[in-house]
Amino acid sequence: MLETIWGLIVLASVIWVIYDVVTQNQRLSGGMKVVWILAALLFGILGAAVYYFIGRKK
Repeated sequence: MLETIWGLIVLASVIWVIYDVVTQNQRLSGGMKVVWILAALLFGILGAAVYYFIGRKK
């Protein structure tokens, strides 16, 4: 049960990063968008947290 909840949280964070990179973060080049998406896919919540604090500019 706990693994399922954790898996859903990781999936939601990865989907959020992909959505934000593709639709909201227009200042990123195409290559950097690919890097952030791969980081989110490979590192899950850690990749999403790094993107939130470093990659995402307000």
